[in-house]
Amino acid sequence: METFEKLVDGFYAQVRNDDLIGPMYPDDDWEGAQQRLTWFLVQYWGGPQLFSEQRGHPRLRMRHAPYPIDMAAHDRWLELMGNSLAQIDEETIPPAYRAMIWDHMERVAAMLINRAP
Repeated sequence: METFEKLVDGFYAQVRNDDLIGPMYPDDDWEGAQQRLTWFLVQYWGGPQLFSEQRGHPRLRMRHAPYPIDMAAHDRWLELMGNSLAQIDEETIPPAYRAMIWDHMERVAAMLINRAP
């Protein structure tokens, strides 16, 4: 769980100052957003079912539908997540696992696009 906390903390440190996707997050829920993403990733990668226990089924498309996610937001989300992933050393996340995590991030980011160019 600690590794995913580092990944998510690094991501949200950037998102808070980002002019494109930062405004999609409510100012009073940064910690909640970080916690939910951490729970989701831990659960997805085989850890405790924290997200489901606290929030129910992930329903990612439904939960993200209110936010205008276009290709620019998709690209920025991946850029910031990639920056965060790059800050975690290869001993903590070996290359093979890093590739699997990145593949997942790309698939989810593409799935959440809900606005035409």
